Amino acid sequence: MTNDRLRPILLTVAAPVTAVVFAVLLSSGVLLIAGSNPVTAYGDMIRYGTRLEIIVEMLNRATPLYLSGVAAAIGFRMNLFNIGVEGQYQLAAFFAAAAGGAIVLPGVLHLLFIVVVAMAVGAAWSGLAGLLKVTRGVNEVISTIMLNFIATGGIIAWLIVEWRDGALQTNSGTKLIEESGQMPDLNGFVELFTREIRQGRRLSGVLVLAILVGVAYHLFLNRSRLGYDLRASGINPLAARAGGVPPKRMVMLAMTAGGAVAGLVGMVEILSRSHRYDQNFPPGLGFAGIAVALLGRNNAAGMAFAAMLFAFMDSSSSILQVTGSAAPEIVVIMQGVILLTAVVSYEYVRRIREREEVRLASLAIAGGDE
Repeated sequence: MTNDRLRPILLTVAAPVTAVVFAVLLSSGVLLIAGSNPVTAYGDMIRYGTRLEIIVEMLNRATPLYLSGVAAAIGFRMNLFNIGVEGQYQLAAFFAAAAGGAIVLPGVLHLLFIVVVAMAVGAAWSGLAGLLKVTRGVNEVISTIMLNFIATGGIIAWLIVEWRDGALQTNSGTKLIEESGQMPDLNGFVELFTREIRQGRRLSGVLVLAILVGVAYHLFLNRSRLGYDLRASGINPLAARAGGVPPKRMVMLAMTAGGAVAGLVGMVEILSRSHRYDQNFPPGLGFAGIAVALLGRNNAAGMAFAAMLFAFMDSSSSILQVTGSAAPEIVVIMQGVILLTAVVSYEYVRRIREREEVRLASLAIAGGDE
């Protein structure tokens, strides 16, 4: 009985562990071929990456990655491939920064206003792809990719010129958000248990928002009737429809909810760092979130692990160039190998589970016949 209980847990962790181990082994081979010592390189990354200041940087990096992963995962659980998180979070961040910089409200209300605007814009932009799917049958992969180009290459490129702050012509961007709309950092709380955080590092308060989103995502999918309907529609839409679940409603729910979470991806930059949208706004977080969702298997805790792993590699890779122990590009290789291996491993694990389910069903039937 104990083995039967442990087996599903082992199968769950087998794929990501295999992916990480294989990535380390393959990257070690690449380092050896390039004339570098993998033990030295990994040791430098671990020593540098476990410093308090780098952990703060890592958490700030993991926060938008996690939110992006959750945004993509909501669609994935419905068998919808929302590739548009990239455009959704950038467009949402732009409008939220513009709206937040245009008004002044009492502290909490100002922050809440900016967050609501970001979520509304993200939901509306993602909902447009859902609307195209349920009304015209347009594949969401195509529509979200096209909407990415429209958002990042069209609307923002035009609006950032039209709405730029006149005093900052050299770096066109929205008006700076007043202090009432800036998210307090968590340094004071962290320093109660550690030491003073140096080098001007600030742990973004958006981390708390990301944790709340992760908890809400888990509870919604696993503890609510609506979440069950969404998962059922993703697993077997025909059976779900026969059970009274409206498929079009589920498509719109998944797309708009994913877009609303995508709207929060840029909040670390808008609320905690630059406090405006400008030409230095970080791109690529939407596509990175897809990798986080895949490695984390659309699971709230799994995606947290994946986001922290990618953030650790990104944050600690800079030391490799300083020490000269390896090329920083080795981290990109590791991330790619982890993702590729995870996809293959998860498929292998899925087949093992299917065989296990067939075996258990056969034993149950045989036992019932006796």
